[in-house]
Amino acid sequence: MKHLVIIGLVIPEPASTAAGHRMMQLIKLFSEANYKITFLTVSNNIEFSEKIEIQKIEINNESFDEKIRNLNPDVVLFDRYVTEEQFGWRVSENCPQAIKLIDTEDLHFLREARRKAFVEKREISDEDLVNDVFKREIASILRCDLSLIISEFEYQLLTDKFKIDPDILFYIPFLTEKIEKNKTTFQERQHFVSIGNFLHEPNWQTVLKLKQIWGSIKKKIPQAELHIYGAYTSQKVFGLHNEKEGFLVKGRADSVEDIFNKVKVLLAPIPFGAGLKGKLWESMKFGLPNVTSSTGAEAMHKDLPWNGFIENSDEGFVEKAAELYQNENIWNKARENGYHILEAMFMKDLFADSFISRVSGIRENLDDHRTKNYLGKILQHHQLNSTKYMSRWIEEKNRKN
Repeated sequence: MKHLVIIGLVIPEPASTAAGHRMMQLIKLFSEANYKITFLTVSNNIEFSEKIEIQKIEINNESFDEKIRNLNPDVVLFDRYVTEEQFGWRVSENCPQAIKLIDTEDLHFLREARRKAFVEKREISDEDLVNDVFKREIASILRCDLSLIISEFEYQLLTDKFKIDPDILFYIPFLTEKIEKNKTTFQERQHFVSIGNFLHEPNWQTVLKLKQIWGSIKKKIPQAELHIYGAYTSQKVFGLHNEKEGFLVKGRADSVEDIFNKVKVLLAPIPFGAGLKGKLWESMKFGLPNVTSSTGAEAMHKDLPWNGFIENSDEGFVEKAAELYQNENIWNKARENGYHILEAMFMKDLFADSFISRVSGIRENLDDHRTKNYLGKILQHHQLNSTKYMSRWIEEKNRKN
């Protein structure tokens, strides 16, 4: 049996984060391909995690070297670039024949560039993209044998603008196994909803935007409420709760499906970010129309009609939110649009076999694959002669203390 080792900064929380849901989908793909799976992490977030085989590891500790040698994996998957930075050189040194994969989740450098432009209230520039995160993240992508890219926009950004070799990239979005059309009707639903993990800054900014415009929506639909859900809800988020305004902060959601089955419209005026938005994919999956921004809908529908509306201006967003909430025909059409998008872009059958085949192909021709990735070999050499010795120095310092 082939062996996959996943090295994660955090343990997957599929009920709390899109990244957690994504990781569990990848785990299922490898499991169905008859891989044994071991998850290594420095994290302690056990309470809301999936039940998977987890082993604890330490940063800057040579105990990892013995552990990874004993596990002797065929494939190692890093859950983001910072995990590869910390452990990638150790995997290469102790298990040189293990294929190294990285799940980028989204391009962190793109999110950072957009965040900076958002804070400074201006358009994003090429200079913003080539930031410090860019240098680290691209280096990690180049050092790995294959990087998983969740967004077609980001795939094109890497290949067209930054000339990354497509041979070391694989586009694989959120995966939908089957479409089960929701039966809760327009008339049986009420209220608006927003949802998102509050450890993620764009989700906090989204709620702040909703706080600004909610009064205008409420004025058009006085009986409506806005229910705000999200894991890791801090006191500053709860501070926005106002029952008189119908702006209700609910905290962690026990079941997204149950919530989405009762409300009428999802609101997601996402101001910046990257990758695909899990909340919008789930709104399609569970038959809930939404109103979002162009950032929210990026790379999620090609030229297909959106399952609701895409609006960037406050005025337009308010108008479309009210229209979607009040017009049953538009609402029903939006819901059907969501199912069409899932069928065209996110079905598991479109990606599962080709992904596992790509990994197998790399395993069979690993030396040739790495020889062609000459930039990766250069960066691997320099990492082993910089990060390695810094880590060894920290190990020795910790030992003396």
